[in-house]
Amino acid sequence: MTVFGAPTADAPLFDEQAHDYDAILVMSFGGPEGQDDVIPFLQKVAGGRNIPVERLEEVAVHYRDFGGVSPINAQNRALIAALQDELKVHDLNLPVYFGNRNWHPFIEDTIRQMRDDGVKRALAFFTSAFSSYSGCRQYREDIIRASESVEGAPIFDKLRVFYNHPGFINPMIENTQAALDQFPEGERDAVHLVFTAHSIPMGMARNSDYVAQLEEACRLVAKGVGRDDFRLVYQSRSGPPHVPWLEPDICDYLREIGEQGIKQVVMVPIGFISDHMEVMFDLDTEAMQTADEIGMTLVRAATVGTHPAFISMIRELILERMSENPQRLALGERGPNHDICPVDCCLMR
Repeated sequence: MTVFGAPTADAPLFDEQAHDYDAILVMSFGGPEGQDDVIPFLQKVAGGRNIPVERLEEVAVHYRDFGGVSPINAQNRALIAALQDELKVHDLNLPVYFGNRNWHPFIEDTIRQMRDDGVKRALAFFTSAFSSYSGCRQYREDIIRASESVEGAPIFDKLRVFYNHPGFINPMIENTQAALDQFPEGERDAVHLVFTAHSIPMGMARNSDYVAQLEEACRLVAKGVGRDDFRLVYQSRSGPPHVPWLEPDICDYLREIGEQGIKQVVMVPIGFISDHMEVMFDLDTEAMQTADEIGMTLVRAATVGTHPAFISMIRELILERMSENPQRLALGERGPNHDICPVDCCLMR
């Protein structure tokens, strides 16, 4: 059974061989789909840390305000449906499975179903464009742990992260330009461009290329809309206050630039591929409320969602792993990310 990683520190990180696959697994975070799911979901996310229910209820309000339903599962099902259509049009006979870390369908159940369906070797697509422990390595560990509990589980390979793939960057340029176009033409040059991504602990950031990849993606999107001035900020911080996380927070930053006289801003959620809870609450609710309080006009760019170019990108990443010496598309200066993760890739700390 593969562990998704290079066996030694000097092992090749790019797979130049052609492989046959029986299926593709879309792996994501998961979210509650009703009020009764909210606390059990948050307890699962907490991972046995015995957080008091009272503290979980403070977080639960984010979900309860939306009927206890996180949009992430529906958004992933829409992505899967679009991918299934894309594969069918291009005569790729690969069934698409869906597994989550924290809620139904749990990855263990999905892998068991794949095994029962006769899947022997599969590709895994993670719903994160960037390398970090929670966005890549932990998903690999989830699959490994689940596979160890399922006798006869398939072998898995992963698709590379796609932060600089044209199928991700070009739709985000399009979405950012659409947000800028909501301002009068004569005012657009003065609109400040700010990119947001999920904050992570500093220790985790030091052990991954998360920040460098984010900065490159921001640069590419900004360049695509004719800008070289922008700022990367963070959101959705959690964890104890004494543990340093990536900063500044989006709301703190909006207040800071508001005091400097900046009153028109486009906010680009570069760190997310769909409008799930961190986008709907932390940006569309909290950041917008902050902007209203300080008299700022704030427009949020759309996430990539099921943009046709993004769905085509997933198919292209699949074909990379099915081809000998494949062409790996990448924009900018960093080149394509590795197929096979180094042994010390994206450690927790």
